[in-house]
Amino acid sequence: MAENKATLSVNNVTAEFDILKGTLGPEVIDIAPLVKCGYLTYDPGFLSTAACESKITYIDGDKGILLYRGYPIDQLAMQSNFVEVCYLLLNGELPNAVIYDEFCKAINRHTMVHEQIRYFFNGFRRDAHPMAVMVGVVGALSAFYHDTLDIKNPEHRAISALRLIAKMPTIAAMCYKYNIGQPFMPPQNHMSYAENFLHMMFATPCEETIPNPVLVRALDKIFTLHADHEQNASTSTVRLAGSTGANPFACISAGIAALWGPAHGGANEAALNMLHEIGDVSNIDKYIKRAKDPNDPFRLIGFGHRVYKNYDPRAKVIRETCYEVLEAVGAKDDPFFKIAMALEKIALEDDYFIQRKLYPNVDFYSGITLSAIGIPTNMFTVIFALARTIGWIAHWNEMISSPYRLSRPRQLYTGPTERKYVRMKERK
Repeated sequence: MAENKATLSVNNVTAEFDILKGTLGPEVIDIAPLVKCGYLTYDPGFLSTAACESKITYIDGDKGILLYRGYPIDQLAMQSNFVEVCYLLLNGELPNAVIYDEFCKAINRHTMVHEQIRYFFNGFRRDAHPMAVMVGVVGALSAFYHDTLDIKNPEHRAISALRLIAKMPTIAAMCYKYNIGQPFMPPQNHMSYAENFLHMMFATPCEETIPNPVLVRALDKIFTLHADHEQNASTSTVRLAGSTGANPFACISAGIAALWGPAHGGANEAALNMLHEIGDVSNIDKYIKRAKDPNDPFRLIGFGHRVYKNYDPRAKVIRETCYEVLEAVGAKDDPFFKIAMALEKIALEDDYFIQRKLYPNVDFYSGITLSAIGIPTNMFTVIFALARTIGWIAHWNEMISSPYRLSRPRQLYTGPTERKYVRMKERK
């Protein structure tokens, strides 16, 4: 709420602006009245602009803090589980045992997809990137579940949220199976969320497989660590699309498309591709030298973070998990993992990286971990989208549940001034 005012004077015009104070973080100046003075703010990349009010997630990048509804990310990742975190993000509080059990059952009722969606996959090439398939399939869900698309109806929003949480693992696994030419595996509701996903990914009708518990726990932590991250590019895209009144499936599809970029959700895939480019431990010094050269376009991916100017709090959790997975699958002697560990050591000890706070981030460790689990590189961003769906739908629901306005960013126009049309034969 506004507690005091800020004053701005430009060309003999003075305006007052409310200063809003949240529960955590810097105070915010409400600059909406500025347009009445004939001015707009200019903030490329929205580095200093709060586009919305939210109660879901808080980040302090300087201190390396990430809170879901007030709970530190490391406590949730180590002591909770992804489904419980889904309930927390969606509803604001942790569930008791009875409510948690009901929530799990509600999700299980929606894990299958409409049978006709299976045939929808046939329209894609087998070698299509799984993210391309996921964007299309998730966007098409509104054509199959149009019975609950009244966004003003809280019950419809709740059912849509459950459907998205429940069906994303099924769709993600189907994207993988279609890509490699194997039959789709139906969900198993007696399994946990992460266990069920691994089963749908790697089991076949020929033989029943029970996922390794170490890998199940690791994947559950990865889901939790990626569940939400405040107003990032994809979440902002979901809110932007949602402000038009679009249905939740279309909004989530828009978020998936935004997540696909290598500067956002594709960073863990890019980090592993970088390890393959380095090729051997003997080449590390050469690539470190290139990374330090400001005139060389090569950059180490998976180090440093746009938000965190300290150690990424998620990296602390996933680092330990990464080592557990490498031990469980016997991959510590893999040449690419040796490259990764050597890079990690340099980043934590070299003054160049320490002074610039280029610490290994969550993308660095999650890429290594997912690869050790057996998930192919082109599925990394799909896993990210699966996990981030709960954050997207929580933000969408928060926005739709409150008074909101159609998002309409302004611009600084630098194009031609008004000019007359010249017929083609008269042009020089």
